[in-house]
Amino acid sequence: MAGDLAMDVLVAGTGLPGLAVARALARTGLSVALADRMGAALPDAPPGDDDWDARVYAISPGSAAFLRALGAWQMLLPDRIAPVESMRIEGDAGAVLNFSAYAMGERALAWIVEERALRGALLTVVREAGIEIHAPVAFESLSFSQEAAVLRFDSGVSAMARLVVGADGARSWVREAAGITTAARPYAQTAVVANFACERAHRGRAYQWFRDDGGILAWLPLPGRRVSIVWSAPESLAEELLALAPEMLAERVAAAGRHALGAFATVSRSMGFPLHSVKVQAAIAHRVALVGDSAHGVHPLAGQGVNLGFGDAEALFAALQERGPVTDAGAPILLERYARRRAEPVLAMHTVTDGLARLFGTATPWARSARNFGMAGLDRLPVAKRLLAQAALR
Repeated sequence: MAGDLAMDVLVAGTGLPGLAVARALARTGLSVALADRMGAALPDAPPGDDDWDARVYAISPGSAAFLRALGAWQMLLPDRIAPVESMRIEGDAGAVLNFSAYAMGERALAWIVEERALRGALLTVVREAGIEIHAPVAFESLSFSQEAAVLRFDSGVSAMARLVVGADGARSWVREAAGITTAARPYAQTAVVANFACERAHRGRAYQWFRDDGGILAWLPLPGRRVSIVWSAPESLAEELLALAPEMLAERVAAAGRHALGAFATVSRSMGFPLHSVKVQAAIAHRVALVGDSAHGVHPLAGQGVNLGFGDAEALFAALQERGPVTDAGAPILLERYARRRAEPVLAMHTVTDGLARLFGTATPWARSARNFGMAGLDRLPVAKRLLAQAALR
């Protein structure tokens, strides 16, 4: 079995986890290349102060440290990043849960970063490292021998690698080609995202409301008097929100948060993303490892989806960096180490987010009382709150 191109690791997908894992693995002395069905051009620079990407991520301190080690975090413009210094969570019957970075001994609980800014920084460090990017190319076939995998593009060119990393998203072509089965379940919700200018200063506080219709509304601080929202809304409500004129959407979002930050004005277009729970049979197969949304899909209520992806990238990097005398990047012993490292944190995050989404989606009076009682009780237990937050921070 041979290919026109040959490398130790071929990363399929140039999303954030794919770019991060490619840059990290190149530091281990392995030859690495990227391939993607979409283009991989650097995002355009924002044209002005009022232009904000509707897609933002809450980057945990642990993920930020990993990105700094890759050289990407330093490239982000400080005035386009906002720290989450505190968070207020309200249940659907008045229970309140508060988190504070100061109480945790942290500078921030998370950092709110635009997708295009983080993608641009990662693309830059990938190119500076001399990693080849083959894009846009369509994937035609994936075949395996004992010694290697061969990914054939629609151009007729084929790439042979000891390891193929599937980083090509929730509908991963690599995952399907490798025969890894999934259990997917729709939440019957759509995440509506948009950015707004707010009348009052947010002071670095994020807000989250569990609503009595089963939806979840989050406000995340942006630099200045701006917020980004993620409204995980029942599908019919999401369709209604996405159809609203900008000024009507701004009023609807402000009212849903009881005007905690005063009046809102829209500063980006709104977008919608259907939500699914995705559990994979395994994160590895013969000469294949999955990272990011290819490997798991969790509800965004905790803002941890991209952080799980960066955790995958860091764990695969660690497994291959510590390979010792093993020269084969796709050796089963290395992939099994990676799978073991990720099994517990991914399962824990999926269990928590899925459990909360189900619990707050149950409309019975006893469930409503129980979940709000639990939230209020947790707020009075500093040690328990700290343990819960530490998992998300790291």
